[in-house]
Amino acid sequence: MVHLRDTLRRVAVRVATEAAELVETTRRSAVRHVETKSSATDPVTAGDRAAERLVRERLAELRPGDPVLGEEEGAGGSGAADGAVTWVVDPIDGTVNYLYGLPWYSVSVAAQVDGVTVAGAVVEPASGRVWSAARGEGATLDDVPLRASTASELELTLVATGFAYRQERRAQQTGVIARLLTEIRDIRRTGSAALDLCMVGAGWVDAYFEVGLSPWDWAAGSLIAEEAGAVVHLPGTGELGNAVFASAPGVADPLRRLLVDAGLPGVR
Repeated sequence: MVHLRDTLRRVAVRVATEAAELVETTRRSAVRHVETKSSATDPVTAGDRAAERLVRERLAELRPGDPVLGEEEGAGGSGAADGAVTWVVDPIDGTVNYLYGLPWYSVSVAAQVDGVTVAGAVVEPASGRVWSAARGEGATLDDVPLRASTASELELTLVATGFAYRQERRAQQTGVIARLLTEIRDIRRTGSAALDLCMVGAGWVDAYFEVGLSPWDWAAGSLIAEEAGAVVHLPGTGELGNAVFASAPGVADPLRRLLVDAGLPGVR
């Protein structure tokens, strides 16, 4: 199984890197063709669609028969049997940043077995940085091992988060943020869930949370954070309900309690 995880990690890095190159070299033309999805503020560009097509084509060559779940084209393949590999793909995580020319967007490619991520890569097209992990084998940024922060005081904790596209959900989220800002160091918002999770793994932020994400948003980044030593909770696990949560171990419990007390939407 270790050999398989390492192989899947290499495939994820290779495919995500190729897609990132396409995303970056075609950005100027790709952002001229924009549609919307869940709301008028939720865009999809020609770059998103082209990158996902490339990822699917390359995975079909390198891992023939493996099903693929992607943000833009949904599920492909005949479905995975128990113990088989499924790929979960976000061709551009941070499409709004991509559209505006901000550098915080990424290509996320993860391999899951029975719904659990066993390998993954997050590649930043603008910088070329490569984040990756295999379960039980650690996480790296450009082959340098990662370690989550040693934060131990809630009031000194830097927390990343994201916001929903729909206004009614944002109204709920603003109340949570208002409460948090009285208890922590500060909030950061990059616009890419995958990169936020990677930053927890690198210790660039101490924690991250967000409600309402899809599996392709967190599949690779959550493993990178976890393998770097962060405490990770995924949708449907624990008292945070459908939230994604990743934190330095030293502040995980008090931050989790604070989010529950603050009325984080979707918590149990």
